Amino acid sequence: MKKNLALSALALALLAAGWIGYQWGQRSAVHDVPPAAADGQRKVLYWYDPMVPGQRFDKPGKSPFMDMELVPRYADEESSDSGVTISARQQQNLGIKTAAAEMRTLSQNLAAYGTVAVNERLLKTLSSPSAGVIEQLRVKAPQQAVRAGETLAVIWNPTWSGAQQEYLGVRQTGDAALTRAARQRLALLFMPEDVIRRVERSGQVQPRMEIRAPQEGYISKLEVREGQQITPAQPLFELAALDQVWVVIDYPQSQANRIKIGDRVTASANALPGVTFDGTVSELLPELDATTRNLRARIVLQNPQQQLKPGMYLTVSAASHQARRVLSIPRQALITTGEHSRVLLSDGNGHFTPVNVRTGESQGEWTEILDGLKEGQQVVTSGQFLIDSEASLRNALPQFSGGQEKPPAEKAAQQQYSIMGTLKAQDGETLTISHEPIPELKWGKMTMDFTLPGGKLPADVQPGSRIHFSFTMDENGIVITHIMPAGNGAQGGHP
Repeated sequence: MKKNLALSALALALLAAGWIGYQWGQRSAVHDVPPAAADGQRKVLYWYDPMVPGQRFDKPGKSPFMDMELVPRYADEESSDSGVTISARQQQNLGIKTAAAEMRTLSQNLAAYGTVAVNERLLKTLSSPSAGVIEQLRVKAPQQAVRAGETLAVIWNPTWSGAQQEYLGVRQTGDAALTRAARQRLALLFMPEDVIRRVERSGQVQPRMEIRAPQEGYISKLEVREGQQITPAQPLFELAALDQVWVVIDYPQSQANRIKIGDRVTASANALPGVTFDGTVSELLPELDATTRNLRARIVLQNPQQQLKPGMYLTVSAASHQARRVLSIPRQALITTGEHSRVLLSDGNGHFTPVNVRTGESQGEWTEILDGLKEGQQVVTSGQFLIDSEASLRNALPQFSGGQEKPPAEKAAQQQYSIMGTLKAQDGETLTISHEPIPELKWGKMTMDFTLPGGKLPADVQPGSRIHFSFTMDENGIVITHIMPAGNGAQGGHP
């Protein structure tokens, strides 16, 4: 009897233990369901800060990086294609803006800059016709302005006296042949015709001659001083004129088709507001500038009132030969990574897809698209850097290194970090950047070197620029995957 009672008690204990285990399992199952999944609502994968999308959290709350609430990432937001879906509220928080790819007229106007220089084709060198002494020097300083016909110097030439005396004596004989021979001898002594005529009119020796300015201008070189003895054909002055001046402009090789010899151009100077000067392209210089890698052209400008002075800085523009209708997008929509450019397409319903594009010429705030887009497609113009970073973390966008896409396994293994900083210097593929703190890595502010594959920076980025960039780290070093100006879609407050 006691044995039966013991068995009954054991059975009841086992049943009670089973019931308790079942209830505990049911309760655990409910609690193990991801947030918002037990009641049939959308399943939350994790929470994150849009400004630091690489950091994920397992519960909602305040962001440790920014004064804002964490944003949930739902399971149904994950897309099977190479894109990313963002809710309307998140788009508003990120400041996302879009614009349509549209056909625009590319006028191909040439705009360049240059410095006024003397037209060397108008330079005149005034030399001494014979030996003598500078008896008087009327122009005693370089860059002195002179008028046409103005006396610059008086030369005393004693060797002329004997030849002129002989000529006067021969004239008195009345022998025409001897007179012509004597006069010819005076010309062979480089005696100017006006001096010979003065001898003939006055009947007296004229040992002095005047050097006069043949045109209006200024003395660019002064080679002699008063009292100096000179030799035949010795340079005395160099006279420059300003009725026409030269401007040599630099222009990129990509704009070589925008300018031709004979093109009409217009120039203006900040020193002369409202005044324009007309000119003509006289020469396309054959040598490339070794420093800027630009081509150069020489322009002749009309300067009738001589308002333009050598050394003045001018803005030169030339009308295009032909206008083209091209597919264009705003320049800020481009995301440049090394040798590649891409944009983010918006379907209008919160889904964004990366597209590689091939760009052409840029004019103002617009860039020509040669391949990759169609007219009317919407591209992201603001906030695309943050979308790009978020999508890259989920392997939505391809990462490039040396022009090769990384294998999927390698992309999944690398963590990407997005940060702001200031570009200090570039040495080939090495960029020296002073960056903000990186909480994920527990790094403070510091200046360090990063590697940019290919070494090609976006057009608006140069040493001293404020930038927004992403990078990865592995055994090969710290490699930049995205870089762009901080104002290009970057919202203030990013760490």
